[in-house]
Amino acid sequence: MRVGIVTVGDELLSGDTENTNATWLCDRLDARGVEVRRVTTLPDDVADIARTVNEYYAEYDAVIVTGGLGPTHDDRTMEGVAAAFGRELVEHPDAVEWLDGQDGYSAADLADGTAHLPAGARLLENDSGVAPGAVVETVYVLPGVPAEMRAMFERIADEFSGTPRHVVTVEVDEPESALIDRLEELRDRFDVTVGSYPGETVRIKLTAEEVATAEEAAGWLRERVQSPA
Repeated sequence: MRVGIVTVGDELLSGDTENTNATWLCDRLDARGVEVRRVTTLPDDVADIARTVNEYYAEYDAVIVTGGLGPTHDDRTMEGVAAAFGRELVEHPDAVEWLDGQDGYSAADLADGTAHLPAGARLLENDSGVAPGAVVETVYVLPGVPAEMRAMFERIADEFSGTPRHVVTVEVDEPESALIDRLEELRDRFDVTVGSYPGETVRIKLTAEEVATAEEAAGWLRERVQSPA
């Protein structure tokens, strides 16, 4: 399964808010064997959202969009997704019923538009807030507030699946540039994906569909590199 992620918010682009949603979603999807192909951050602009969602919808098996959901002036995410499909935002009967069933809340008490979703969308209930999410075709629209986004994703996590992969990490106490030949030989010998991440040491990440393949490749590499003391 191939997925594109779209995170929406002016505050993400200005650096006022750290984009933890993208990192968290990539980690959770990777653990399920899902291949995240692209992550894009967009401003609170309906045209930008619609254009990117439309592109990703055509290219990937599913799209996850996170951002401000609700009726306030800067919550444009749901409107942008609706525009991508040429649909109107309409009061969703399931959203009204869900909101009326929440302790201390009633749809009538909330700001106009809280229960509006793209026409024909599937409701996603929000266990940690009042703004509902939605599924339009294969586009999943989740809140931008991290706690709300994570809780809502857990409701739909089983709808995302792929080929499980096994990861082994090898730490190397050598310059990354000195490893080029050995890493090329590693790729030639084993059916693994190799990632190289320099820091105080160089962290080599080996990913394979088979546990035995990843472990064998890691063993081969450890015999040919200098490990940290």
